[in-house]
Amino acid sequence: MLMFKYLTIVFLSSFIASCGSNSGQNKNYFTIKTNAEKGNISNSETLKLSIENKKNYTIDSVSYMLSGKKVEDAVPLKNLKLGKQMLEATVYFNNEKQSVISQVTILNSELPKVYGFEILNEYPHDITSYTQGLEFFNDTLYESTGQYKESKLRKVDYKTGDILKNINLADEYFGEGLTILNNKIYQLTWQKGTGFVYDVNTFEKLNSFKYGNSKEGWGLCNDTNEIYKSDGTENIWLLNPETLVEEDFIQVCTNKGKIVGINELEWIEGKIYANRYQKNGVAIINPKNGAVESVIDFTALKNKVTQHAGLDVLNGIAYNPKTKTIFVTGKHWDKLFEVRVIEK
Repeated sequence: MLMFKYLTIVFLSSFIASCGSNSGQNKNYFTIKTNAEKGNISNSETLKLSIENKKNYTIDSVSYMLSGKKVEDAVPLKNLKLGKQMLEATVYFNNEKQSVISQVTILNSELPKVYGFEILNEYPHDITSYTQGLEFFNDTLYESTGQYKESKLRKVDYKTGDILKNINLADEYFGEGLTILNNKIYQLTWQKGTGFVYDVNTFEKLNSFKYGNSKEGWGLCNDTNEIYKSDGTENIWLLNPETLVEEDFIQVCTNKGKIVGINELEWIEGKIYANRYQKNGVAIINPKNGAVESVIDFTALKNKVTQHAGLDVLNGIAYNPKTKTIFVTGKHWDKLFEVRVIEK
């Protein structure tokens, strides 16, 4: 008898629960419709939003959100960030509401321009350096190198190749990109989720910092107000220079899709110049929306250095404000090239 009562209670509880769950919150009555072809849309267009009403319910109202910001059902995309963006619609109907999630990928409207270069000067470069980051400060070159048990932070006379100051990273760290801001050097490591801060004059280690959503460290640059960090994906993260917290990010895209492998970074006259890992070019990126506006083809440079078994890819780009020229090198290259970008 007791068992019968127990089973009856369980059955009734299940029945009540199943009846109570039959609401708009748990049924997929609606979907978001857009004019994005296969989910992609150009930033020269206007994104148009509507609701597909599968059950023909009477809809009282709909509110839309794009990447966390409230929008209308027609969204001009010209000034928005590129890449995957989250779409959310809240549909109010029959005294109920239902949230619907989707996404859209915003791409750049224009094909990137392709530039070439001319070599102005060639300087010696340490062939043993697995170059990860380059940056000028007061007409002096600073370099970060990689590989476990070989990673270094260096101050270099770029004209002679002489090492003016050097410290070695602990064997457990694989050095990556660097940038210099407010008399401090910021240096990344690869997969340890840790970066270091040094005094630019003494190389004294002042602090360390942890990464946030970016799981790896690849490249760094700054615009004097914010620090930009790459992690090997299409994302470039914006770091607060005081706290080094990742506060925002852009996604690097062309007119065709996202560009992954974003590596060493340099800020040059309002744009981000970025090596793409294992590629022979440098992308010129709009820091506001992530658009690849141009590409510099440096393919010919690798053939101008000493060919040897350890020779690796183009990596390392620096802008010298004094000469207003760009310097590039690569991993285990014996030359540093001073170049001027030209139209092809």
